[in-house]
Amino acid sequence: MAALFGARVRRLRTAAGLTQAELGRRTHVVSTRITQIERASGAKPTLELARALDAVLGADHLLVDLWPYVYREAFPDWSRKFMAHAERAVTIQQYAAHVVPGLLQTEDYARAVLGLDALLDSDERLEERVTARMGRQERLRLPDRPELWAILDEAVLRRPIGGSVVMREQLERLLDAAEQRHITVQVLPFDQGGHPAMGGSLTVLTLPDGSEMAYTEGSDYGQLIEETTEVDRYRVIYDRLRAAALPPLMSLDMIRSVMEGNHRGAKVPSRSERRRLAQEQLQQSGRGRLRGGGRRLPRPRPRP
Repeated sequence: MAALFGARVRRLRTAAGLTQAELGRRTHVVSTRITQIERASGAKPTLELARALDAVLGADHLLVDLWPYVYREAFPDWSRKFMAHAERAVTIQQYAAHVVPGLLQTEDYARAVLGLDALLDSDERLEERVTARMGRQERLRLPDRPELWAILDEAVLRRPIGGSVVMREQLERLLDAAEQRHITVQVLPFDQGGHPAMGGSLTVLTLPDGSEMAYTEGSDYGQLIEETTEVDRYRVIYDRLRAAALPPLMSLDMIRSVMEGNHRGAKVPSRSERRRLAQEQLQQSGRGRLRGGGRRLPRPRPRP
């Protein structure tokens, strides 16, 4: 992608009749920096430089739209591979232990979360990360958008990342997202106790050919799992989390309760009631899962 970005810059610069030195002056960088970009050598272009190049060359956001893919090349191979698969997935099922999943974050919440990285070295790098994360959310607005199922640990709701205002807006975002037919949100309450996915997040992707892969992530690690036997094991873990979590409507009640600061008023069913609801949910899984409000999801794709 860096080579593609550089080729586009060179073509646009040539069409504009500019030398590398002239383009460098107009974008406030030395000419050798333009040479590096066009040859895809040296440091990747920053978001600020991509915007400047786009404006000077009249690229109509082409370079800005390409930039997240160039930025992604700085990630480890397994991380880039996971993001590439996620962009093709027809179903994304996530369990989040600590923070709201990136696909459902508001910009301010994302900035607060990403700003916690002790290795972050500048505000510019932070804004680049926020832009890249917000860009990945565009997939949820496309015609071929995936089905998204997010299970949030109760801790995700209770921890006011970014402060009360940012957190309230984030909880409102979750409620709005859950109104969309392709998004389901559940909450796993504290009193459910321990479970195999504690300590990190878990994502299970279903690809267009029906194959699946899993991805686990902690604060400083990530692992992509593609071997069928291992993926099946994580699939079982996720299904059990889904059965243990509050049903969608009750989950939304709990989010509203936390948002209003009325923690004790959350509509949390008893263990016996949750057990009954979980059994009903598992029975429905074979013939089309029920969404909150009585809507049905399409039949799950057959597994290989």
